[in-house]
Amino acid sequence: MAETTYKTNIAVEQQKVWSFVSDIEKWAKLVPGYRQHEMLNDKESTWTFGGTVAGITKKVDAKITITEWQEPSKIGFSLEGLSDKFTGAGYFQASEVSPTDTEMVMHLEVKAGGVAGVALNPIFKLALPMAAEKLANRVVNKITKA
Repeated sequence: MAETTYKTNIAVEQQKVWSFVSDIEKWAKLVPGYRQHEMLNDKESTWTFGGTVAGITKKVDAKITITEWQEPSKIGFSLEGLSDKFTGAGYFQASEVSPTDTEMVMHLEVKAGGVAGVALNPIFKLALPMAAEKLANRVVNKITKA
């Protein structure tokens, strides 16, 4: 299983962070490897990701389901592979450090199974930490410029 947690502080109030991250349409295109997504309803969406890691190019389709919603601090979700056999879960958390500072935490864990697992698990282990940091930095930049 590949797993990563990335933490960063952002100099804005918690509600501003929540307002941005609780709306997938505001940040979806910031996800590294993003190709497209479709909202199925308010809790479910399908996503397509792609990229090259360690010389291997791969396109992955996934269904993401919101499993936890604790406004204004935490969104939990599960992942299910549609193009490949994998499962996962994660969360986004925004915790008030002060009235003008918020700690953002992104956590993601993914495990590939079946024949594809041999190729995908090493890719996930390499890609997840870099992707989480890149996404967090992009989100911070968008929020602070809004």
